[in-house]
Amino acid sequence: MLGLAWSTLRARKAGFAGAFTALLCAAALIAACGVLLETGLRGGIPTERYTGTPIVVTADQNLHWTKHKKGKEKTKSKPLTERAWLDAATASRLEGLPGVRAVVPELTFPATVFTAEGGPLEGPHDGPSWGHAWDSAVLTPFTLTAGAPPAGPGDVVLDAELAARAGAAVGTEVTVQSTAAPKTYRVTGIAAPDGRDGLSRQSALFFAAPEAARLAGHPGQVAALGLLPLPGTDTGDLAEAAEAALAGTTAKVRTGDERGPVEFLDAGKARVTLISLGGALGGTSLLVAIIVVAGAFALSLQQRRREFALLRAVGATPQQIRRMVGIEAVVIGLVAGGLGAFAGLGLAGWLHTRFVAVGAMPRTLEVAYSPFPLLAAVLATLAAAWAAARIAVRRPARIRPTEALAEAAIDPGRVGAARTLVGVLLLIGYVVLLVVLRNLHIEPAATPVMFLSVVLAAIAVAVLGPLLARGALALMSVPMRLVSPVGGRLAAGNSRARPRHVAAVVTPLTLAIAMTSTIFFGQTTTAHAAETQVSAGTDADYVLASAGPGVPAAAVDAVRAVPGVAGATEIVRTTVRAGQDKFPAQGVTTAGLDAMVDLGTTAGSLADLTEGTVAISESARRIKGASVGDDLEVTLGDGVKVRLRIVAVYERGLGFGDLTMPHDLLSAHVDNPLAEQVLVRTDSPATEQALDAATAAFPGLRVLDRSEAEAVRKDQQGTQAQVNLVAMGLIIAFTAIAVVNTLVMATSARGREFALMRLVGMTRPQIMRMLRWETLATVVLASVFGAAIASATLSAYAKGMTGSGTPYAPPLACAAILAAAAALAVTATVLPARLMLRANPADAISVRD
Repeated sequence: MLGLAWSTLRARKAGFAGAFTALLCAAALIAACGVLLETGLRGGIPTERYTGTPIVVTADQNLHWTKHKKGKEKTKSKPLTERAWLDAATASRLEGLPGVRAVVPELTFPATVFTAEGGPLEGPHDGPSWGHAWDSAVLTPFTLTAGAPPAGPGDVVLDAELAARAGAAVGTEVTVQSTAAPKTYRVTGIAAPDGRDGLSRQSALFFAAPEAARLAGHPGQVAALGLLPLPGTDTGDLAEAAEAALAGTTAKVRTGDERGPVEFLDAGKARVTLISLGGALGGTSLLVAIIVVAGAFALSLQQRRREFALLRAVGATPQQIRRMVGIEAVVIGLVAGGLGAFAGLGLAGWLHTRFVAVGAMPRTLEVAYSPFPLLAAVLATLAAAWAAARIAVRRPARIRPTEALAEAAIDPGRVGAARTLVGVLLLIGYVVLLVVLRNLHIEPAATPVMFLSVVLAAIAVAVLGPLLARGALALMSVPMRLVSPVGGRLAAGNSRARPRHVAAVVTPLTLAIAMTSTIFFGQTTTAHAAETQVSAGTDADYVLASAGPGVPAAAVDAVRAVPGVAGATEIVRTTVRAGQDKFPAQGVTTAGLDAMVDLGTTAGSLADLTEGTVAISESARRIKGASVGDDLEVTLGDGVKVRLRIVAVYERGLGFGDLTMPHDLLSAHVDNPLAEQVLVRTDSPATEQALDAATAAFPGLRVLDRSEAEAVRKDQQGTQAQVNLVAMGLIIAFTAIAVVNTLVMATSARGREFALMRLVGMTRPQIMRMLRWETLATVVLASVFGAAIASATLSAYAKGMTGSGTPYAPPLACAAILAAAAALAVTATVLPARLMLRANPADAISVRD
């Protein structure tokens, strides 16, 4: 069997090219997703600021909870969404340890340098810009290359790279905004890390200790403590002693590679995101790959029915044919899987670059490469190839030789009872998933189910394809014959005579249309619903926004003092947890809130929102089973737990966040306490010019009217859409390749058929018209099936996420998807056909099948 399989592979290279291409792309996609997943699990986060400090002590940056399952307790943890600060008194526990030279407190807070034009200074590495106390410069260590340390509240030292970008020198002045109003500082010195020109992944500004403490805004707390050992001290022993001294506290001792994640907290959070993204993307990719590979092998084996019939006629047993096809699949899978897996490494690198470019992943998180994703891709490809081939060869291998010869000439189009039952069960499973999807109200839970639903429906179409194609083609054949008596009649007869062939080419096109529509319109549905809720629920006349870290309280006070301004509401946003559930939250100025925004209150009143209270969305209410008057324990971004009384429930959570609480409560527990935006309402003609004048002293602030604010919000939504498209665009590209691959395979196998048509008198134009009609029928069927799947799936998704069962699908976008599908189908059919029709028909018909 091995020799026969190898001979077949050598003789039918073109016939196996389609299956090889499908497996190659599948392996590349799976390997790339595996690299993303591994990066989330163990991607490197090298330290930069703490390179000179072997031991760093911080607060626990994870939230922990105990999960009970089957009588067993299991502790789980997730990174906090904001920095957890450490009690400064912790230093006293460490200062007396043997081998400790110094315990250095570290303060870390946002600090942005503004240009002369009033915009934030941007750097080549696009990294964060942090402020620190000069006392902690020794942790890197930084040393002065010019000037002197900061001594007073108006002094600052810049790192060398930042100073070069800002064009600053000792004695010049720079405007810096941190957690308060922008302030002008005098540059007293320029510093650089020992042995380096500057920091490559962040910018550093150093202030005098009292000024740094004021800007950090966490009195009595520090971001970290650095332990500097005496010469000759064993770092491991000192770390163990520190852990013993800190027993019973929430402080954590970090050494080696553990220092990077606490320096770059955003990279640690990105790991969690990559794990969920890589898992979801990898799972969806694997399912799509199975469909595509199974379809490619099924079509390839359909084209070999004459070969299998002859083998059965000369005495080959079903087991021998199955073994031969299995060996062929393993060989193709091994070669394609190996090449595709290595191609997946390049694809993973490209994905990392794109994620960094759109802000989904920080540069500080390094991609983790290892043999495991490659091995997983090859094994998955081998398994998919072997299983697809064995399933597809079942019928050709088991039927009697006489039946095999008959079916080699005529496609029976019959679908067995077992296959029909499987297809019906798949449809039932799809309906069950739709019911589940209608009851999912948070995007991380709903999105994977949405994609799984599409894949399950596509598998059902593949299984029931011949039945569906036969019924649909029976309806379409009449108009095809009427409109085109020659080309349409031939196309209708051809298609109805070969329902299995039609189903094989319709399935990948259906999957492409359904998956692309779901990816695009799932985003537009939630984005449009959020935009509608914000637009309908915002009663402000103007919005204050900042190009820098945020809007300072001093600017808000200046706006409130403008004649005609009736109120100004500060808004700060973060993510919190209630139990194990994660919710987007906003902190708002409570005074006059009900006149500034309309959250669509369904119970209680926003007027009751005061200290110690919270308002929740309908989605959060359903998830937590809470109502007005109940207490809700909320874990804030920095891990602090508070118990809040629910005073209102509202509908517009998609646009405003699931939890709304007082501004002062939330801003005290986020890394950046500045308002993300400020809503301004006027009760008399307070002009935009007056507001501009009031905020002129604050660099980077802009006064936006409602239309400008909506434009900014759409830009922000567009950025998030880019992240999703980068992630799911690979699946779209894969399905597009599968469509082209399948159609080229199907068309290229018809060389003898075209030659026979020409020998009996048909012209090239007549054959091309027939092919165009066949392609049109394929596109129409796939469009109907794909649109039906996408519509049902998106309706269920919209019902759960927005409360309305109507998805938002712009007509032009729908038309573009269908036009792209049609263009792919026409191109992949017409070009191979034109090439084959150039050959002499007498030569073409004599070519070995």
